[in-house]
Amino acid sequence: METILTINNLTKKFGYLTAVSDLSFTIEKGNVYGILGPNGSGKSTTLGIVLNVVNKTSGDFHWFDGKTSTHEALKKVGAIIERPNFYPYMSAEQNLRLVCKIKEVSDSKIREKLELVGLYDRKDSKFRTFSLGMKQRLAIASALLNDPEILILDEPTNGLDPQGIHQIRQLIKEIAAGGTTILLASHLLDEVEKVCSHVVILRKGVKLYSGRVDEMIASHGFLELRSEQKEELITLLNNSELFSNVNAENGIIKAFLRRPLEADEFNKIAFEKGIVLSHLVKRKESLEEQFLTLTNNHSN
Repeated sequence: METILTINNLTKKFGYLTAVSDLSFTIEKGNVYGILGPNGSGKSTTLGIVLNVVNKTSGDFHWFDGKTSTHEALKKVGAIIERPNFYPYMSAEQNLRLVCKIKEVSDSKIREKLELVGLYDRKDSKFRTFSLGMKQRLAIASALLNDPEILILDEPTNGLDPQGIHQIRQLIKEIAAGGTTILLASHLLDEVEKVCSHVVILRKGVKLYSGRVDEMIASHGFLELRSEQKEELITLLNNSELFSNVNAENGIIKAFLRRPLEADEFNKIAFEKGIVLSHLVKRKESLEEQFLTLTNNHSN
């Protein structure tokens, strides 16, 4: 696999606040990566550092093979990390011509990119007449004018209506299908689940998980249990290699599985230890439940 971006032990402090803490991950070519976390988790700071607009405190990162300077490498990167900034009285096409001049790239791709984002029929309309979703799509077109190796988007659907959100997500999938690597920051679990192949989950600047989205969903699920012998049952679960995490609330005990195990197998294990279960159900975790389990485990 060709590596696009490597981040090693990256840390950023603003005074007493650590916005990003010892963060490491790698981005390989041809995937859609999501940096997922609540607001204030360090997503935008991380993007700012790799785009050279925020200075790191420690650690390092490099683009591509590591032999290219960040300044040179960024010529192969398309990024939207602020609200799109175009001239309101100029048309979509005029604005993109100006971007080409600034980026020192040929304006031969303008039509192709406007068609890709579904705005070619509005190329002569003034920017100020565009809806928020159209403005965002024009910003994506402008970020693609240099045919970048990677497109970086910070909260790409923020503030959009449902139709606008759907259009941007479809567009991201289409761009990815064309072979462009994408890195997007989002606080929406649903967004990452729908458009990303890989995810890095951050909380207060700390990485909780990084890996494939489908592997995160492909957990072994959990058992929901109830018994009169609650203490003995909890002890059995905690001492067992089968479970990664056990929590009890409202009389129901949830035991998260490390490996595949059927409900009747566990019933047998409990019975052999003299524990009678009054309730036993095996459930599959949704990505949302996994996300909550992950973030709750790191809540202190």
